[in-house]
Amino acid sequence: MIDPYNCVGLIPTVWGIRRREDIMKNVEHLGHLTKAAAWLASLDIPVRLLVIPEGGLQGFNDEVLDLDHVDFANTCAIDIPGPETDALGKIARQYGVFVMAQAKARHPEWRDRFFNVGFVLDPEGSVILQHYKLATLYPVEHSMTPHDVFDWWIEKYGRTLQAFWPVVDTKIGRLGVMMANEASYPENGRGLALNGCEVAYRASFPHPGTGNDFFEISSRARALENNMYVLSPNMGTYYLFPDSTTPIDTFGGHSYIIDHRGGIVGKQEYGAGSTYVAGVINIEQLRHHRANAQVSNWLKDVRSELAQIIYEKEIYPKNLYLDREPMKHAEYKKEVIDRQIALMHKRGAWKKPGR
Repeated sequence: MIDPYNCVGLIPTVWGIRRREDIMKNVEHLGHLTKAAAWLASLDIPVRLLVIPEGGLQGFNDEVLDLDHVDFANTCAIDIPGPETDALGKIARQYGVFVMAQAKARHPEWRDRFFNVGFVLDPEGSVILQHYKLATLYPVEHSMTPHDVFDWWIEKYGRTLQAFWPVVDTKIGRLGVMMANEASYPENGRGLALNGCEVAYRASFPHPGTGNDFFEISSRARALENNMYVLSPNMGTYYLFPDSTTPIDTFGGHSYIIDHRGGIVGKQEYGAGSTYVAGVINIEQLRHHRANAQVSNWLKDVRSELAQIIYEKEIYPKNLYLDREPMKHAEYKKEVIDRQIALMHKRGAWKKPGR
C-alpha cells in the first residue's frame, strides 16, 4: 500500500543559457527553492515527489531566438545522465524524493541533434526513466521527436507503448511524462494511461495559453479522462540571459496539481518570481476508483477498433528530420503548418473560411 504523500511543483525563476555551463546557475536556484518548498510542504505530510517544470534548467532560448539547431545541440544540450542530472540527483538524495524534470538533450546515436527529454530520478539520484517529447510547440520549438525519425525509432526501440509513452513503476506509483504541448493532444494521455501511468508530468505552458485557460482545461481533461494525476507546475520569471536585468513573466502563472477525477488539489496562480505549488497524491484512492467505478473509469470502455478508423489516414508527416536538421521558424510555417492546413481543407475535415 502506498500512503498519501505531497508532491511539490517548483515554479522557478530561470535564466536562459548561452552555453551548457550556464545551466548550473539555474540548478543552484532550484536547490534554494526546493529548500523552502520542501520544508513548508512537509509540515502537512511528507514530500516524496519534486517536479521541475520544462525550461527549469536551460530556459527556451533555442526557441525564443530561433537558434541554429546544430549549434545549440553542440553548445547547450546536455547528456542524460550527465553532470546536470548528477546535480539534481544531489537534491533527490538530500530530500529523499523522486524528481521529475526536463532538458533539451542529445541522443548518443544522433550526432549534431537534440531532443526534448523528460526524465525521472529516484531518491538515490539515478535516472530511471527518459521520455522523448512527441509533440513540440509548433512552429517555434526546434527539438527532434521520435516521430520525426519514426522508421529509425521503431527499428531501434520497437513499435510499443513503452517505446513512445514510457512508464516507470516506483514506490510512489507509476510515473510518466507528457510535457507541455504533448498534453494538448488526447492521444498522449491515452498512450500513457494504457501503459499504466498513474502520475503524469505536464509542464510548462506559455502565456497567453495560461491566461485563456488552455493550460488548465487540457491538464484537467487529461487527468479526468484517464483517471490519473497530472502535475502542471509552470515556469516563473524569465531572464533572457544569465546577465540580463529585465525580468519577464512569460508564462503567466496558473500552476496546478490535478487528481484522477480532474479536481484541482493544489493551485498557485502567481507566476512573476519564484514560488511553488503543492498537492496530495493518493495512489490507493486512484486505484480504488479505477477498480470500482462503473462509469467514470472510462479507459475500460475504449472501443479501439473504432479509434483505428479515425487514425487510418496519416496527417502529420513522419520521418520529417530523418535526413535533415529541424527547420527554423519561417521555413517550418511554410513547409509544414501551411501544408497541414491545406491538407485538412482538401480532405474536407475543415471547411475554408469565407475570406
